[in-house]
Amino acid sequence: MRGLKIVGLGDSTTAGTPGFQSPIEAPPDGRGDPRSQYAYWMMQRHPDWEVLNRGINRQRTDEILLRVARDVIQESPQYVILLAGVNDVYQGRPVASIEANLDELYRRAAGPGLRLVLATILPFNGMTGWQSDAIRELNRWITDQGHHPDRLVCDTNRVVADPSNPDRLAGSPDGYHPDVEGYRRMGERLSRVIEDAEAVRRGTTVG
Repeated sequence: MRGLKIVGLGDSTTAGTPGFQSPIEAPPDGRGDPRSQYAYWMMQRHPDWEVLNRGINRQRTDEILLRVARDVIQESPQYVILLAGVNDVYQGRPVASIEANLDELYRRAAGPGLRLVLATILPFNGMTGWQSDAIRELNRWITDQGHHPDRLVCDTNRVVADPSNPDRLAGSPDGYHPDVEGYRRMGERLSRVIEDAEAVRRGTTVG
């Protein structure tokens, strides 16, 4: 499979918190355990891919929106992974406003020859009933937005959630973010979504 340039745009769950600080947070190369980020695992699977970590801890969707031109458009990638919204939910922002911001984020990130990978919002331990319901509602909405030729959906929520309790992370060092195994699962699942898309584009199949 040909080399690809991919941008991961989002908050802490893109940056790799708590084990890693992204290159934006700790220029120029980031700081910490590189395995604590899904970008690392995607490049382990595909050494010819360049996956740029453009995550910033604690950012909401409205803040991430302000970085699209710099962190996505200027990089001219083939794919951009968009994972955002959990901090809005944590702060109690209305679901409708989060959806509006995500819709605008998807619109601004789109471009010729660029495909969007819409990632579902991850759970965190100790969610209130409202927070749990809000994430479920948002993830249904995100999935619905994938019905577009230039959009793909990756259920990152499912790969890190505890199978016995989907409102909790299967593994977490701090209760709010995945552990290294969770980031590995995210990276592998995101890779698979892009692999499948590339196979369809090329008229081949992935084994």
